[in-house]
Amino acid sequence: MDETPKRFDRIVAILIQLQSKKIVKAQELANRFDCSLRTIYRDIRTLEASGVPIYSETGVGYALMEGYRLPPVMFSREEASSFIAAEKLMQKFTDETLGNHYASAMYKLKAVLRSDDKDWVSNIESNVLMQSSEKLFNDKSPNTLATLFESIAEKTQVVLSYETFNSDQITERKIEPVGVFHDNNNWYMLGYCHLRKDYRQFRADRIHGIQKTETLFSLEHNSLETYLDKNKTVPTTKIRILVEKKIVKYLAYERKYYGFVSEQEIDGKIEMTFMSRDTLEGFSRWYMMFGDYATILEPASLKTRILELLEINKQRLL
Repeated sequence: MDETPKRFDRIVAILIQLQSKKIVKAQELANRFDCSLRTIYRDIRTLEASGVPIYSETGVGYALMEGYRLPPVMFSREEASSFIAAEKLMQKFTDETLGNHYASAMYKLKAVLRSDDKDWVSNIESNVLMQSSEKLFNDKSPNTLATLFESIAEKTQVVLSYETFNSDQITERKIEPVGVFHDNNNWYMLGYCHLRKDYRQFRADRIHGIQKTETLFSLEHNSLETYLDKNKTVPTTKIRILVEKKIVKYLAYERKYYGFVSEQEIDGKIEMTFMSRDTLEGFSRWYMMFGDYATILEPASLKTRILELLEINKQRLL
């Protein structure tokens, strides 16, 4: 089989990736193209032999000499269509400011397409719709995500007006954002809170206001993954519930957010096991959504909490 076309495409893609980042590691390229480091070294030498000014630093990676750039590379139809999916996601899952920036970038992207490709992309665009019932950002803070991105990039502190889960009171927090992530249908920011003198998570829809400052970070922070991995060590509680089969399928999506471990059929019902980080608040309130079709097997503390919540609801209905 002739590998020349495949190799040519890979070399061009390597050049594009070198233009997209300041430093690119050889292992990063090998992982992307599913090839050996030896192959990457050979391809880099080919680019150098063709006149592309690449410099390398042992243990760091490859980079293009400052000032070297090729004209924009044309997108294929398939590549352009992938941006349509991203655009629809951006419209629903980012804040107003960041969404506007992305829309501007999309106009530039579409401008370089050939005429027939523009029609092809337009046909897809008008028939793709993303729907979200979740309110991801507070109306009082339409630029939350964009401001956090700037803060992380510039390593400058932000001031939040933040509403905690168990209080209507809004407090002012000076934060050094480490990173943002999307989980359980919500955006979160993890950062160092100067009020609490510790790292905390902040949910985007509870941020009533965010202000940039010129104050640089006072601490050196590890990567976001480091702190999220630490959170995985939070103590958990084993929960077993017995659920009627007819509603199990409706729990399939959300159960993963409550520590689902396994399930087995017992006497025509489904026994589900969870390892929950938040038994008395998060899990108990979720359970009440389908509790009339289920039985709590363990722990006793969950049964007690459900009875407490039912009593509170009863008193409010009287």
